[in-house]
Amino acid sequence: MLVRELRQRPHSWSEYKENCSFPTLPFHAVEWVLQWTAYYLSRWALLEVLEYLSVLSVLVAVIFYFTESGDRQKQKHYQAWQVINTAQGKGGSGGRIEALQELNRDHVPLVGVNAAGAFLQGVQLPGANLLRAGLEASDLRDSNLQAVNLEYASLSWANFREANLSRAKLLAADLSNADLANADLSGADLRNANLKDVEWKEIRSIEGANIQGVRNAPQGFTAWALQHKAVNSPPSLP
Repeated sequence: MLVRELRQRPHSWSEYKENCSFPTLPFHAVEWVLQWTAYYLSRWALLEVLEYLSVLSVLVAVIFYFTESGDRQKQKHYQAWQVINTAQGKGGSGGRIEALQELNRDHVPLVGVNAAGAFLQGVQLPGANLLRAGLEASDLRDSNLQAVNLEYASLSWANFREANLSRAKLLAADLSNADLANADLSGADLRNANLKDVEWKEIRSIEGANIQGVRNAPQGFTAWALQHKAVNSPPSLP
């Protein structure tokens, strides 16, 4: 904001030029004219009004920016969902990695999202709500799905190699033919999950995972899981 000060009345030209040397007199003449211009403008109320109006316009712009922030966020979420829905049934990422991550960062539930067959390698979705999601045959290698909710999700033929599924909720999820090589399933809830033909022998960790009632478990899986500190018990009462 500009600070306006009331200027003193400049000297007359005859008084001013007494202190000026002749060779530089033209330059002093310009300076003298500018001093008088500044003097008159400093007394012009219109300039002060315009200054206040400029400050007011900035204030109004700031207010509108914050009042419309909700609409901008809704527009951003709409565009993210549009990317996800447009890419349904297509291979590749199609921008879905960024869209899913953006929605999850804003704590938008991803319930029922359909990304079957999508290339989602390295996607970061910790704590996401993917209840009943359709991720069959999707590539989720190296993904961060820590504490994600995948209850009743369709995950058949999905590739979870090197994925972090620790504390994931996989209650009644369909993991048939899924690849869990080097995946971290520590603390995961696998109760009633369908494990038909799942690739399990190279699971990195299953410590603390609950395998009660798993369906179609491959031969040797249950014994191996319990040996590696999985549990087979009903959930504790709240």
